[in-house]
Amino acid sequence: MTKTILVTGGAGFIGSNFVLRERMRDNRVVNLDLLTYAGNLLNLGELNDDAGHIFVQGDIRDRELVRKLLKGYQPDAVVNFAAESHVDRSIDSPESFVQTNIVGTYHLLDEAREYWQRLAAERRDRFRFLHVSTDEVYGSLGPLEPAFTEDTPYSPNSPYSASKASSDHLVRAYFHTYGVPALITNCSNNYGPRQFPEKLAPLMVLNAMQGKPLPIYGDGLNVRDWLFVDDHCDALNLALEKGKPGETYNIGGRCEKTNLEIVNTLCALLDEMAPDSAYVPHCSLITFVKDRPGHDRRYAIDCSKICGELGWSPKETFESGMRKTIRWYLDNPQWVDSIKTGAYRGWILKQYG
Repeated sequence: MTKTILVTGGAGFIGSNFVLRERMRDNRVVNLDLLTYAGNLLNLGELNDDAGHIFVQGDIRDRELVRKLLKGYQPDAVVNFAAESHVDRSIDSPESFVQTNIVGTYHLLDEAREYWQRLAAERRDRFRFLHVSTDEVYGSLGPLEPAFTEDTPYSPNSPYSASKASSDHLVRAYFHTYGVPALITNCSNNYGPRQFPEKLAPLMVLNAMQGKPLPIYGDGLNVRDWLFVDDHCDALNLALEKGKPGETYNIGGRCEKTNLEIVNTLCALLDEMAPDSAYVPHCSLITFVKDRPGHDRRYAIDCSKICGELGWSPKETFESGMRKTIRWYLDNPQWVDSIKTGAYRGWILKQYG
């Protein structure tokens, strides 16, 4: 049975990929996005003139707008991607993270609660509120510590992760206090098409294509678990369809790598896929820069719960996923040009010098 889903933050990286996959499943999507710097309508260009995709520019803190969309489109689910999500930006300016990630989630949750309570019994039983979060809420791991599970205590170390931890707690509280059928997912580092190039993978791809330095924080040995965005979106769909309200599901790629490994692999693939580049070997562009404050050393996700209970597993290896990522950036110069604003260039200069 097709559904109507209210997606918030659906013009951003993960959100837009999720929206595209839900339209492939023939689900109707009402897409609410404020279109801040990381939101890009070109991410949704494939859905131009698609009556099953309704885009609305707006803020999740705007309760009247959220109420209007819920009443007008009668969604079967709300999927909340809307968030400020870059650690460096949260260090530089934490207030916007508090406003969007905490206050915004509260307003969205409370409107969803009131909407859900007014539904007929059968629809109320089917309704879901899915909150998309991050592994960074768990803090940092030592080299030999076991991966994060759903029972790992929260220990956020940046304004970003603290704001996401706060929003997770609100979602959990609305399930336990009001019975809102909410679920939380905590994912590892995503990569793939349409990612704004403040994040590691697209920043390195685009810089390498232009012969610019490839800046790596500190010694480059910070470890992350890497997850291809389409695998993440498939896991989110399963959580919506089969997940149990009140539960948390960790979503990881089973792919722990250091930042230096990531960049070296990316450079080798780019050498192969763009052999005529004037900058081969691209690894010669690698530059180490001063580490950022409070840089967590290692994240790792134990995703055995969602694999065992819901039957999900990542389909892409890191190499296959990164090949698809690089190919997308090589094949979409119009998208690349669209994000080269003065504000973006100023941000990169400020962060990496």
